Amino acid sequence: MEKEVNNFQFVEKPEVVEIECDLLLIGGGMAGAGAAFEACRWATPKGLKVVMLDKAAVDRSGAVAQGLSAINTYIGENDVQDYVRYVRADLMGITREDLVWDLGRVIDDSVHLFEEWGLPIWKRADDGSSMDGFQARDAGKALLKDGGAPVRSGKWQIMINGESYKAIVGEVAKSALEFNRQATGMDQNLYERVFTTRLLLDANVPNRVAGAISFSVRENKVYVVKANATLNGAGGAVNIFRPRSVGEGMGRAWFPVWNSGSGYAMGIQAGAELTLMENRFVPMRFKDGYGPVGAWFLFFKATATNSLGEDYCVKYADKLKELYAPYDSPMTTNLRNCAAMWDMQAGNGPIMMHTDKALQEMAKTMDAKKLKHLEAEAWEDFLDMTIPQAGLWAANNVEPDKVPSELMPSEPYLLGSHAGCAGFWCSGPGDIPGAPADWSWGYNRMSTVDGLFMAGDVVGASGHKFSSGSHAEGRIAAKSMVSWCLDHADYKPAVKESVDDLVAEIYLPMELYGKYKPYTTSPDSVDVNPNYIKPRMLQFRLMKIMDEYVGGVSTWYVTSKTMLDEGLKRLALLKEDSARMAAKDLHELLRCWENYHRIWAAEAHARHIMFREETRYPGYYFRGDFPKINDTDWKCFNNSKFDPDTGDWVNFKKDYVKLVD
Repeated sequence: MEKEVNNFQFVEKPEVVEIECDLLLIGGGMAGAGAAFEACRWATPKGLKVVMLDKAAVDRSGAVAQGLSAINTYIGENDVQDYVRYVRADLMGITREDLVWDLGRVIDDSVHLFEEWGLPIWKRADDGSSMDGFQARDAGKALLKDGGAPVRSGKWQIMINGESYKAIVGEVAKSALEFNRQATGMDQNLYERVFTTRLLLDANVPNRVAGAISFSVRENKVYVVKANATLNGAGGAVNIFRPRSVGEGMGRAWFPVWNSGSGYAMGIQAGAELTLMENRFVPMRFKDGYGPVGAWFLFFKATATNSLGEDYCVKYADKLKELYAPYDSPMTTNLRNCAAMWDMQAGNGPIMMHTDKALQEMAKTMDAKKLKHLEAEAWEDFLDMTIPQAGLWAANNVEPDKVPSELMPSEPYLLGSHAGCAGFWCSGPGDIPGAPADWSWGYNRMSTVDGLFMAGDVVGASGHKFSSGSHAEGRIAAKSMVSWCLDHADYKPAVKESVDDLVAEIYLPMELYGKYKPYTTSPDSVDVNPNYIKPRMLQFRLMKIMDEYVGGVSTWYVTSKTMLDEGLKRLALLKEDSARMAAKDLHELLRCWENYHRIWAAEAHARHIMFREETRYPGYYFRGDFPKINDTDWKCFNNSKFDPDTGDWVNFKKDYVKLVD
């Protein structure tokens, strides 16, 4: 089919707004909010201008948008090097320990700020019992920074009343941006409801990012932002694999459905080096509602078994050791998944979490009033962060204090902040003992592309930072960005690409819709047209390809070289067809660009799984042709780069170095 050109014959040409700043922040999630707070603190006295572009609205943007019931990383009385050991162990032995160590030594400062800003954090009462955040506040319990004792649901987790967690953190970020705006004389520096399609390379300086281009999903406007330093905090990738919940349930996922891989796609297209993109996260969650299980396992001490009442982790311990030692002890998150999957495949499902027994056991040592409060917290665990789970329990007449609830592993997600580590190869701090010299190139959290910094989900090889760590990492990156701007004060951004061509590219789906909609009798309600494909249908094609060839739920997460070869062929065809997506309005235009980005993230994931010839993350994916872990050949980083000039991909190994014994 002939390549289409957008001459703006069928869609109104948007207004192009050009913005110049020093620091550009893309994404308003936890990483972006942390970056805004820290960047404005240091940039404003130097007269540096800070601008943020957010696809959503900062108050409810990112993975923490709906809220959380716990902060999953708080060091407190623990040792930072133990934190490094914990992250390394749960990620099957391969992490950038300098990045994890660096984060561990500063992460508590962000948590202390959250509490100062108004986040209610659970505390221990004088008798050792648990007080929720509001009870602790009313009782005058000390803040964490002043020695208050948090209620831990695990070694690294602390309980919070977190429905408004992101709103609290987001409000501070917005206030910081407003402080910078007023001090530097900008008319506006926070742009919400704008979607960033790509990073802009510099015309004069090789391997240099000069800013980004975005379009509004509310107005007919395109924003071209030129910057000295750019932060990519655009999040991970969801819905690149076919979800377990279909039809009306497609809006339910464990990770936020609006995370479209933009952080990965934009960095890849700019030429930034990736690491461990083969890694993905497959959380075990309450079936269909995706409700979290961590608090039930850790705080309520619930157990999970197969339908026969057997502990599947004990049942398959010998098999796990045979295939995956030494990572079977302590047993990692993915290996617990693996054992559950084996039991379900053997016909011993469903897997059940015994919420009823856990609450009944607590009732033996707890008075009625405290038990009632605890049961309310069990429900609030979902109302804080996964409201559909509470609704699903109610709809199915499930009372968790009386009956167990079914668990099921989800579809795969790509992320670098939770129990995953897919992302970009970034500079470390440079002062961690034993870290190789080439792990740091002067500016902490800068990618291999000059001027392009990373934070949150898109930083590779350093998972288990969660919400607090993403905020802290945004702050780390922001300070480095200020240093970069001061060190490169003479830099003048010049955009390599034609802005007119970029604007035409962004609006091509709307042009196609206007041009070809007469070929369909009812274009607003019919998905079939001989000249274009709607974004909903293209996304179904992507999810089907990834599910069937790259190890999704329909193959029990199993793939192989032959399967991956076929999947990559189909992704190449899909990428060609994506140029024929059509959008009837700005909302569908957003969906088109989300699909473009998902395809790039999906391709990187498939290429990395194929290059690593072992099953490094059993329970998250399995290579059917290389079923074991092979530390001899593959205890290393699997890195890749896309060349934006030639369009070529290359994968290569980098040595893993242990920094903490």
